[in-house]
Amino acid sequence: MQQEVHFQTERLLLKPTSVLDASFLVALMNSPGWLEYIGDRQVYSEKSARQYIQERIAPQYQALGFGAYTLILKRGGTRIGICGLYDREDLDGVDIGFALLPRFEKRGYAFEAANFLKTAAFELFGLKKLLGITVEENLASQKLLERLGLQCQGVVRLAHDPKDLLLYSIDLATSQNTGASADYSGD
Repeated sequence: MQQEVHFQTERLLLKPTSVLDASFLVALMNSPGWLEYIGDRQVYSEKSARQYIQERIAPQYQALGFGAYTLILKRGGTRIGICGLYDREDLDGVDIGFALLPRFEKRGYAFEAANFLKTAAFELFGLKKLLGITVEENLASQKLLERLGLQCQGVVRLAHDPKDLLLYSIDLATSQNTGASADYSGD
């Protein structure tokens, strides 16, 4: 069995999203920003959240050693969002994604987590390229991807998504990692 890896940043704990996060995931996936910019995943109960985690999140983590991470404030232990590296069959590469509960937005948490995972993608997981996708209306997500060093490559449409998405990319050769220190431990 693969050891579960947790990460830490200055203010956050990043732990693999598990069924223990089901009630939190219901709140996050039904928040206004998630519904507007990511879409309705029809996760309305703890039972459907556990099923989503077991069928969509856990298999990637087990197969690749990375995936979705629940973001938890070090101070207080509050779950505030999710950030992860996602291997989507419609994309030629792994993409980085992030979402926060509304009351935790605009505090730098998404950048802190995503910047750390960008560094881990290249240095720990050995990826050579990292992608990002977002809807055109999500200017905050575009700015964050650009701040991470990703550049817009054009438009893509995923098989089960009704909207065109802007596709961003960065590769290891051009990455200017911003000094996130890798601090991880297993349980």
